[in-house]
Order: sequence, then structure tokens, then C-alpha cells
Amino acid sequence: MLADSGGSGRCRGRKRSAAVGGTDSGGRGRSSTPAAQTRRKVPEPGDDDDQSEKKFRKCEKSGCPATYPMCFASASERCARNGYTSRWYHLSCGEHFCNECFDHYYRSHKDGYETFSSWKRVWTSNGKSEPSLKAFMADQQLPYWVQCTKADCGKWRQLSKETHLSAALASSYRCGMKLNSVKRVAGVTDSWWLSMLILPPLFKDSPASPFLSSYYPDCVGMSPSASPSNQPPGNQRPEQRRAAQPHIPGLSPYFQPFYQPNECGKALCVRPDMMELDELYEFPEFSRDPTMYLALRNLVLAAWSRDCKEVLTLQKCTPHVVVRGLVRVRCVQELDRVLYFMSRKGLINTGALQIKWPLLPESQHNKVLVIGAGAAGLAAARQLQNFGMQVVVLEARERIGGRVWDDASLGVTVGCGAQIVNGCVNNPIALMCEQLGLRMHTLGVRCELIQEGGRVTDPALDKRMDFHFNAVLDAVSEWRKDKSQSQDAPLGEKIQEVYKTFLQESGLQFTDLEEKVLHFHLSNLEYACGSTLDQVSACSWDHNECFAQFSGDHTLLTDGYSSVLHKLAQGLDIRLNTAVQHVDYSGEGVTVTSRCGSRWSAQKVLVTVPLALLQKNVIGFSPPLPDRKLKAIHSLGVGVIEKVALQFPTRFWDSKIQGADYFGHIPPCPEKRGLFSVFYDMSPQGEECVLMTVVTGEALSLLRDLQDSQVVDLCMSVLRELFQEQEVPDPLRFLVTHWSTDSWAQMSYSFVKTGGSGEAYDIIAEDVQGKLFFAGEATNRHFPQTVTGAYLSGVREASKIAAL
Repeated sequence: MLADSGGSGRCRGRKRSAAVGGTDSGGRGRSSTPAAQTRRKVPEPGDDDDQSEKKFRKCEKSGCPATYPMCFASASERCARNGYTSRWYHLSCGEHFCNECFDHYYRSHKDGYETFSSWKRVWTSNGKSEPSLKAFMADQQLPYWVQCTKADCGKWRQLSKETHLSAALASSYRCGMKLNSVKRVAGVTDSWWLSMLILPPLFKDSPASPFLSSYYPDCVGMSPSASPSNQPPGNQRPEQRRAAQPHIPGLSPYFQPFYQPNECGKALCVRPDMMELDELYEFPEFSRDPTMYLALRNLVLAAWSRDCKEVLTLQKCTPHVVVRGLVRVRCVQELDRVLYFMSRKGLINTGALQIKWPLLPESQHNKVLVIGAGAAGLAAARQLQNFGMQVVVLEARERIGGRVWDDASLGVTVGCGAQIVNGCVNNPIALMCEQLGLRMHTLGVRCELIQEGGRVTDPALDKRMDFHFNAVLDAVSEWRKDKSQSQDAPLGEKIQEVYKTFLQESGLQFTDLEEKVLHFHLSNLEYACGSTLDQVSACSWDHNECFAQFSGDHTLLTDGYSSVLHKLAQGLDIRLNTAVQHVDYSGEGVTVTSRCGSRWSAQKVLVTVPLALLQKNVIGFSPPLPDRKLKAIHSLGVGVIEKVALQFPTRFWDSKIQGADYFGHIPPCPEKRGLFSVFYDMSPQGEECVLMTVVTGEALSLLRDLQDSQVVDLCMSVLRELFQEQEVPDPLRFLVTHWSTDSWAQMSYSFVKTGGSGEAYDIIAEDVQGKLFFAGEATNRHFPQTVTGAYLSGVREASKIAAL
């Protein structure tokens, strides 16, 4: 593992007390100095050169500068200390042990053999790596190093061999404490030192340990000689344990930063035993052996998951780096880099945190303009300001939020735009709700399908038609496997084609009700796409499904998304009623001009306006955007859904719905598919009486020429059909959305048009000349159509801007 840090130039005549207590190791791991050599013991008269050479032996590790190693173990009575031994065992440049101490533990007739054997049994039971004597020495015998916490000191000290390092000791250690050692460290932070490390550091008592109980500890940067609480139950090996998420008291079940063995993909999760591609790019020196990086990264992610309400700093993490030997000094140095990288990427120190000091101090002189104060723009602005940059947000509306707009006029918060979180595990929206103490109502899975006439549909029939519906989509997926983009077709056309073929080949004949239920499921598909199916690509309608998606509960933000975005906006310089007309990036910087003639200049500009506005050239660019980007912009569709919310004097639906969060409306004919297809109870356990419903697909054309009151009358006629057995009261108040005609939206969310592909999202996200950046749900290939996707795109662009 390591080599003697006091190594070169040490005097073999030095007393044992000096070796244990320690001396200045400023020359640790370097060639001996002339001054140090003058302290060597003079050979006795008559000794020839050969005899003198036998008194010392250099470390045999190629490249190790320790000319006169010293044994750190002192286990054997015959320990060579800093004298002669037949062989030195190298752990690092600065840490060696002698052949006599090796024999003390390795030979069965020696006193230390049982200690080594006992350790080896535990290591073999828990770990995967070889339980060698070098591993034993590194894990059990090397001294701990700790840094003085006094502000005017900060020097590294070596603890006595008997002192065990804990997080509490590391966070409070001061040099005045009577602990046996005082050594300064040099050389460990040099780039070459790591290449001479024989064994990777394996942490003890890491915060990541409870998260990773199903892994071999040494595969994720932790020591197999863990405390009993981390031992496999019943001496089971990790692969024998169920790969389930561990229950950690006090931790939100939505925080699952690590994959468990054999677990299916889920969003924003990392393999604790592998480096991601961007990590390999940032830390190429760990590509051959990633153990140290994994140990640090896993520690940081676990610590952040345990407390996301405070900034995670080096001072908070360092005490948890518990590993023996000088390598701890190097780990702390690398930890600073890991924290920096993970903060810049938005993996930690993100969300709605209000940072008091810059996370990336060197960025503070850069100025960035953000166009649009929706989820993407606010996320980017929050990150960039936390990094230390100057940020100005230009927003055309008189409010922030963009397509997030909440209304409380009906007695509860109704999201006129988004309000549901689809999959909460690792979702940054869930993270921010945790930070802010906001409520999330978990939506149940039960959804009664009610026919016009008031009859509740048999769940078995619904399940059967859901199976056929998904089978049709599977057949479309099979069809597209060998198709190029030029062979694309409308999704609706392919569904009809597959459906007819199925009926012909199977001989099945669906009833009228079964056909209507099938149309209900098709309306849900149109809701997901935000479009009629004749506009959607059959090849790429679900292009993001190949990426890990958010899992877990679907929840309703009872206080609305605005409560999150307003917190993100707190403290930002936001200029409302400022519609940007032109962006000139032809010079060194970028100049932005508003419709009223105001101008701003910055090094970089982030554009977060909706896709529909980019397609209609609402903002002009000089020079024009690259053709590649323009083609991608127009290859995506602008989807539209509208909402209707109604407040009633009574909860007339309770007796039939029985506490469900929503219920479905079976369309009476294909032409009315998507017309108020699902009704959401906005306060299922509360006293408020509010229903919210959606209009999608072809049904939107039925509302095009109607006044709001006429839309409500149409909705009430549907509700009275569904609840014929009772009197349905008139609504007290209502609201109807108009996203398609909203000047600064003109859409709800994007989809891939026929002939397009998911790659368009990536192309729109590409920066132009390192000065012009783009964010928004239509730039997020993995998570389009969602507030989460918009937020993450803002975090992504903030990271790119900070890295340049």
C-alpha cells in the first residue's frame, strides 16, 4: 500500500521514541538531503563497503525514493525499525514494514498469526479482494492521520498506533491534545504519489455504508472489516441478500442515490461500484482503479441524501473519511475536487438552497443573462448565482413561472399548468419539497371508469382492454425496429393498421363498450403526447423510454409548483415585463435587446423560451441560428392540453368514487375521445369540493369557438351523464385555461412529429459558439414534457456555463 513517509534520509541510529512520536516529514517520500545523510551512523573502523551496505536495504519498489525506510508496524520484537531487514514491504512512498513484522503475522508459529487469521476470516466473509498481509497492514496497522482544526494551524498529525480515528475526533482534533505524534506531510499531494500507492484506500464507518449493504464493501470503496452492524446477516454474502432498497431511519424514501444489485434502471441513480462517463472524463487518473474516487463520491452522495437542507462542505465531509495511513491526506485533497465537481454538476448543493458564499468562487466575475423565468430559467439562474456568477433574468410576463401557473380562487390550489410529479424517487422536485417542507399527496392507483349513463365499468374489462392496448403499442414498437427516420409514419395510422390486422388474424370481435374503453386508453396516450396521434411519430413517440425514468409514487403538489419556483426565484435579479426581441452574439460577448429598446450585455446568454416561440421566431438572432438547430426546432411538435376546474357546494361524487383521487370518463364515441376524459379530486381527504379535468387530442377542436361558460356547460353535461342517479349541483366558480392562445407559451409541451427523432432534443440543447445556450423541456431528451425535465435542463446548462 503506502511507502514510509519519513523515509529518505532517516538515521538508523535514531531512537525508537523518535520514530513513534514522529518528526517533521517535510521531506517525506523524497530523496535524502545532504544534511540528512550527515546524520547517518559512521561505519565502525575496519568495515568495508560491502559490510556497510548490509546495514541498510533500500525499498525494492521501482520508483520509491525511500533510501532508508522505517517500519511503521513495530509488531515483532526483532522489528528492524529504521535499520536493516532482508526485505521491505512497500505500501506507499512513506509507509513500509519490515520482513520481521511480516513474519510476526504471517508465520503460523508467531504471536500475531491469530490476529491476522481472525481478520482474514472477516475480510473473506464480507469482501471480494484478496485478504493479503499487505491489505491487513493497511487496514489494521497503519497509523491514522488527522488535520488540526485550529484556523491558524491546519497541519496534519499522525495519531499514536493505539488511537482510533472517528468522525467526532477528526472534527474536533487540535494539536494541543496529548496524542502521540506530530508530523507535517509533504509529497503526498504530488501527482506521482498516487501511482506509487500499492492498495486503494477502503473507508471505515462511511455514511454510504447503510445505503450499500448489498454490495461487497471493497467494491464500493469501503473496508470489509466493517463494524458488526454492517456485517451480512447470518454470514450471507452480499449477492445472497435481496437487492432491495435499505431502510434508513429518518431518510426520505424518495432519496435513493445508488442502484441496488440487479435493480432495473431509474433516473438520477448511480452505480456505486462504477464511474460514470462524465466522472471518467473529469478524473481520468482513476480510470484504472476507481476505488478512491468511488469511496469519496459514495460518501458525498450519502451525506447529501441524509441532509439536503444545508450546504455540503469539505469541513462536513472530511471527518467521515476514516482510513488509515497517509492516503487519508490524499483522500481529503481529492474530496475537495469531488465536492467541486458534484456541486457544479448539480448532484449536490442544489435545489432551493440559498447559498451565502459562492460554491465556485473563481466564477464570480462572469455575467450571464437568462431569457425566461420558467422552471428552466429559474433553475439555471439559481445555480449560477450560487456558483458566484452575476445573473439577470429577463421575463416577458408580469409573473414568473412560465407554463407553471397556479390558481387558488376555487379554495384549493389548482395547477393551470403542471401540478403532478410523475415518479418521486430521486426527482429534484421531491428534493425541493423536502428542503422547503412542502406537502406532496400520493395519488392512488384506483381509477373507476364511468360510462355515460352512470354505470361503473367492470375492472376486469378495463384490465383486458388495457392489455390489448399495450399489445398494439408493442406491435408498433416491433414494426419500427428496422425502420429508418425516412420510413416513419403517424402513430395513429400505425395503431389503426396493427389493430385491424390483429382483429383479422385473431377473429376477435370487441363489444361496443370494449371499443369505447380502448378509446379511453387512446385518449390517455394523446394526453401524454399533447397531440392528436396523426401528428406524432410512430418511430419516436416514446423516444425517452430507453433512458432510466423516475420511479416511485406519483404525487400531487397540494401547494402547486409555484411554491417551489417562487423559492427558486428568491434573491434573483428578475426583470418582469421585459420581452426580449433580439439576441446579437456576433461579437466577443452577447447583446440582448428588449422590445422597449433596453439593452444588456453579458459573456453568455441562456435562452429558455418555449419551443413554439422559437419556431415562430419571436426572438431574432444575429447571426441566425445554425441550420442544424433550426431543423431540429421544427422537427418537434408543440403539444396542447387544456384544463377545466370546477368548485361545487357538495362532494356529490364521493358515494360512487369512494375516496379515489380521480375517475375516468368513457367516451360515448370516437369523436369525443379526450373530452374531459379524467376528473381529478383536488382535495380527496379534505373538505373542499373541486374537480379538475383535461381536454386533449381531437376534442380540443370542439372547444375552439366556445366561451368559458360554454365549455363549463359542456363539462357539466358530461358530469350529469356520469352521475345520473343524483342531482349534480351547478358549480360555484370555475376556471378554463387557454395555453394555445397564451402569447408567451402557445403550447403545453413538446412531442416528436412524424419524420422527427429524439435526437432533436439534444441538438436544440447544443450551445452556439460557447456564448449562446438553450434550456427548457424541449431540450431535455431524457425527461421532456415535464417541469422536472425543464428544471434539470437549467441545471445542466448552468453546469456547462460554469465549466467553460
